[in-house]
Amino acid sequence: MNEKAQISKQGKKPLKRGFTTGACATAAVKSALNALINGEFLDPVTIILPKGQKVSFKVERESQQLSKENFAKAGTIKDAGDDPDITHGALIIAKISHAKKGAGISFSAGKGVGTITKAGLMLEIGQAAINPVPRLMMEQEIAQFCKRYKIEPDFNVEISVPNGKKLAKKTLNPRLGILGGLSILGTSGIVVPYSCSAWISSIHSGINVAKANGIEHIICATGNVSENAAKEKFNYPDIAYIEMGDFVGGTLKFLRKNPVGKISIIGGFAKISKLANGAMDLHSKRSEVDFEFLAKLAKQLGANEKLVQEILGANTGKQVLELSVAVNLPLTKMIAQMAQYEAQKMLKNDDIELDVLITNRAGEIVANSEE
Repeated sequence: MNEKAQISKQGKKPLKRGFTTGACATAAVKSALNALINGEFLDPVTIILPKGQKVSFKVERESQQLSKENFAKAGTIKDAGDDPDITHGALIIAKISHAKKGAGISFSAGKGVGTITKAGLMLEIGQAAINPVPRLMMEQEIAQFCKRYKIEPDFNVEISVPNGKKLAKKTLNPRLGILGGLSILGTSGIVVPYSCSAWISSIHSGINVAKANGIEHIICATGNVSENAAKEKFNYPDIAYIEMGDFVGGTLKFLRKNPVGKISIIGGFAKISKLANGAMDLHSKRSEVDFEFLAKLAKQLGANEKLVQEILGANTGKQVLELSVAVNLPLTKMIAQMAQYEAQKMLKNDDIELDVLITNRAGEIVANSEE
């Protein structure tokens, strides 16, 4: 790969970049198309990514049928590099066949590729979950091939991922209304390790689906425990809940441009304390629980010196929560209100109602900035 490797945060070794499912599908399409027209699979096969890089793929699976149906199939293995991507190692297969004259290029979902069933995504209901950029990449490769051989670009393209239906259960696709398998994704063709681009894209898609289906109150949760607590409180349909993880800043920025009537942020004490202290990325590698900050707030609320010192010496946010609850110190309430203030600053839209809720490890809501 010609892309420069990203250096790990520890600075010890370079992190290997990988390819998106869209890039893999494009390579498979190009190899299969050559087999369909010229009788020979391209292996390795070279494609051009959206930013102009030329990259090559090994073809892992190929087949051809010269009969009434007349098609060719090729497959490539998804290599996500050092990114913890659930599709790493998946086989992406493209089947290509002739379409009627003047029909152009059509895309369909094979085994393990999802189908759109809800409004709000980049594709219409009923279409294969092959995103616009991967479609464009495939169309461009087909167009260039057809120009070279002076034939019309009239082809049916079917993309499949044999174990995609099983893998999709580990994604947000079912909640987004993408049923039957995975989405074929990618905007650059390159997977940057730990960029979490797929997760962030899912957050944006989740918000769009909620809005398109009339949801005016969106619940943004940092994890499963907080989301389950919110479900008990609000009893909304699943599409109202956005699993934002640690990306509170990115979520609020997107909601700033795509507003709803109300936003509720819900998470554990430790993560929400980071938000109260101004952090917009709540991951432990990018922000830490500030015990001096918490001790200062406790002192402002009237905590005695013994409790202040205990908070300063705490190892976890859970300990601070337990210490404050034991003496009825309203620290969680103050944290929720300060987090609400910081979130509202990031949102930059006073017309959107916003509140913050805090849960304990047992999944109980222990503070609400509005109450």
